[in-house]
Amino acid sequence: MRIRTAAALAAATASLVSVAACGAEVPEGLVVAGSAPAAPYRGPLRATAPDIDGDEDDVQGGGASVLALECAGEPYQGGAGDDGWGAADGADSPDEALNGLVADEFSRSLPRRGYRVEREAGRRVLYSYDVAGRTRVAVIVAKDLPHRQGWGLETYAQCDPSEFARRDRAHLDIRVWADRKGHPVPASEIFSAAGPEHCDWQSAEFLHLGDRQYLRDPEQALPRELLHSSYAPRTRLPDGATDTGYRDGRRRLWLSADRSVAYVRTGGGVERWPGAIEPIACK
Repeated sequence: MRIRTAAALAAATASLVSVAACGAEVPEGLVVAGSAPAAPYRGPLRATAPDIDGDEDDVQGGGASVLALECAGEPYQGGAGDDGWGAADGADSPDEALNGLVADEFSRSLPRRGYRVEREAGRRVLYSYDVAGRTRVAVIVAKDLPHRQGWGLETYAQCDPSEFARRDRAHLDIRVWADRKGHPVPASEIFSAAGPEHCDWQSAEFLHLGDRQYLRDPEQALPRELLHSSYAPRTRLPDGATDTGYRDGRRRLWLSADRSVAYVRTGGGVERWPGAIEPIACK
């Protein structure tokens, strides 16, 4: 059954500004040919995403794209384009507008390839990224919206990145971790990613575990006062540390007894990743 409810967002970006430009080259493999799924989306391409708990969350920004999802779990993230773009920001084609979203710096959890046109209606095109015949990402682009000429993003929504194909998870800008059995764990539970370049934090790795953050910061890009301790490339597991069961390749995640510090066992030893005193965000 196609999901028709919105859920809380795990990684926030409510509104994305596409970087597509007129004449921008569309990478090979971004859009592929394919037959329609067993149950193609036939609902509206412009709608308000439903909200079952009364909260105004960022998934609602995904509008009709949320309705087009077929997630195994809850929708993970959604957003909308900005109708305030200038005429020069409009793309020449729907594929270029899709590429503008996928290539955007903030689209870190979207697949880089494998989208297909699921439906065209008037000045709107619905793209879907499917796994086993079910839509895991939906993107709606539109032409000549108010205050913007040409093609551009209207709405998008996605399932949790752990539901993507393995080959595509490997090319995300976030790392999807696994459990003890090697099964991918929802990014709403745990994921890691390099810090954003526009804050010059790209040398650090941010590990998000629920509402906690841990930092691998070998170049000390982040101020020490933001962290419970400091990063150490080589240390030992302290007494009372517990194995979380989370895995990333050869990396194994342990936590201190008070959960203020993470310890990552690798093939070469143990690293200490300090916890953030408060969630750290780049503005």
